[in-house]
Amino acid sequence: MIKLLDQYTIDKIAAGEVIERPGSVIKELVENSIDAGATAITIEIKEGGMSFIRITDNGCGISKEEVPVAFLRHATSKLQTADDLLKIASLGFRGEALSSIAAVAQVELITKQEDALTGTRYQIHGGKEISNEEIGAPLGTTIVVRNLFYNTPARKKFMKTPATEGSYIYDLVCRMAMSHPDVSFKFIMNGTDKLFTSGNGRLKEIIYHIYGRDITNNLLEINAANDQVKITGYLAKPSISRGNRSFEDYYVNQRYIKSNILTKAIEDAYRTFVMVHKFPFTVINFEIDPSLIDVNIHPAKRELKFINEPDMYDFTYISVRKALLFKELIPTVTPGKDMRPETLAERKVEKRPEPFEANRRAAELPPQPARPAQQKKPSMPMQPANSGISAQPTPTPSVTMENRSSSPVEIQYLKEDNQSGKNITNNMVAENIVPYLTQPTKAALNPAEASLQTNETSEQKKQEPITPEAKVKYEQMDMFEDKFLTPEAKKKHRIIGQLFKTYWLIEYEDKFFIMDQHAAHEKVKFEELMANYKNKTAIPQYLMPPAIVSLSGTESEFLRENLEFFQNLGFQIEGFGGKEYKLSAVPANLFGLDGRELFLEFIGELSENGQKQTIDTFISKLSTMACKAAIKGNTSISFKEADTLIDQLMKLENPYTCPHGRPTLISMTETELEKKFKRIV
Repeated sequence: MIKLLDQYTIDKIAAGEVIERPGSVIKELVENSIDAGATAITIEIKEGGMSFIRITDNGCGISKEEVPVAFLRHATSKLQTADDLLKIASLGFRGEALSSIAAVAQVELITKQEDALTGTRYQIHGGKEISNEEIGAPLGTTIVVRNLFYNTPARKKFMKTPATEGSYIYDLVCRMAMSHPDVSFKFIMNGTDKLFTSGNGRLKEIIYHIYGRDITNNLLEINAANDQVKITGYLAKPSISRGNRSFEDYYVNQRYIKSNILTKAIEDAYRTFVMVHKFPFTVINFEIDPSLIDVNIHPAKRELKFINEPDMYDFTYISVRKALLFKELIPTVTPGKDMRPETLAERKVEKRPEPFEANRRAAELPPQPARPAQQKKPSMPMQPANSGISAQPTPTPSVTMENRSSSPVEIQYLKEDNQSGKNITNNMVAENIVPYLTQPTKAALNPAEASLQTNETSEQKKQEPITPEAKVKYEQMDMFEDKFLTPEAKKKHRIIGQLFKTYWLIEYEDKFFIMDQHAAHEKVKFEELMANYKNKTAIPQYLMPPAIVSLSGTESEFLRENLEFFQNLGFQIEGFGGKEYKLSAVPANLFGLDGRELFLEFIGELSENGQKQTIDTFISKLSTMACKAAIKGNTSISFKEADTLIDQLMKLENPYTCPHGRPTLISMTETELEKKFKRIV
């Protein structure tokens, strides 16, 4: 029997879509505060937000007549017609938040507008109005939410522990603070201040307060724009990476979202800079015309669609890649310390003026022993992407190696032309090394890529309560950038010697650098192979006699469609009748690899996986070739050869990591050594 549900049941169902947990309440109410023009927002919770939530802002407030209407379903001031959905500029717009919260909790609202003589106090429990009265109140709005899910015990069973729910809320408040650096946020949990931002618009200062000095010291600014998109924010150097995507924060029009396209573009840009299965640290905002995106596709507005996704991928990839290039990315090692950011001990925060309802807090929030904050100790993230390399051969001397039949071709990499305004990123997508580089935009839309958007448990971010001392330390933070791999610095290098027949020690100014000869030479050979492919300068080595290979129907079709791909690598192959092909030549710089086996491996993997995996497989194969060609560890080489290797690194766009993401160089300062020897206490 089909029947119409009663309004009470309808409200409960609707509330379940919007309000999943206490963090959902915080998100909806804080977004309302931001839309109301608030410049200061205080968030207070107790027991993970299950028993008590209070949001206080200094926004425009709500008139007395409109307060009851605001709690009706689909009541909003942000939309007038359906056409407004095409150009949404506010964070909220559906008019479901207040009605959904009121349906599953006991809600009290106090609000006052600037031109009103008195404020309004409104109470609604489980969707039923309790009271509506005038009271004295300051400008702005305060909403108190008590006993969340008190009338839906089934939903309450699925909540985590108060500490876990509190950590989710802390994560959320941190993201909101980073997305709106011009708004002052204060977060109080169980009577203890956990986060405070000044609202001065300095994003880097907020990142410092949330993540600490080590991450902030390794930030790279990103600032790029075209006709449709403006990208601003910060990326971390490859030395800061993590085993999951919890460090990847990006915002579209200051709204925190998840997007397959943006995730793939950012991670592809980091490819070859970081180890495999590591992910980057990013805090990036994308400013885009609201008419070019659709936010109305997810109940919690965590997802959106771009009108032109391939263009969005390309511009994001280029912008992130450019920010990573032309920077000194040599990690600094502190003796006796992990390279990850330290966990900082909590410090007592000096008391600040409380919101106007502070004198009621004693009754509503009885004193409790402060619980230790759950610290999040960031580890390291990232993953590789092709380096859009422009290259030309130069007759520079090379490092010698064992079992080598020919001398390498040295590559002079083109740097950014600051005077002419030319930009190496002009060719990063349009003229990339691999013709299939434009394919990731399609790959990102494939259902198989949906794993990029899995719900990963976000660990709580590192917390450091803000004190005046901490602020002074932030202001004095040393953001020194090494210039070790520059022609000017080369004159000041002093090569000390080889260590363990693998590492080279080099003194430069007040630092010494340690170079891994295998990783460094592997990077040089990898870039040489990539440049040879891009410029079609690969030298074939003819086989006598030619090798005959048999291919399947799929492999044969793939070869016909992509013959130029193999020719540019140095393979020469032609039909020999039926399913057989004659392999006449293989790349001359295979350095011990079996050319026939390499060809069969290439054609097998590429034809099976399709073009979606072409770039990854291609880079993987070249990485293997470079690795086998490079000087091995535990091999003695001369000072001259080591000096030549440094010269070769200087010519690369990204000399800081090998193709597998391992560092080629690390550094240590004189001060750090003196501390280790107790010369400095």
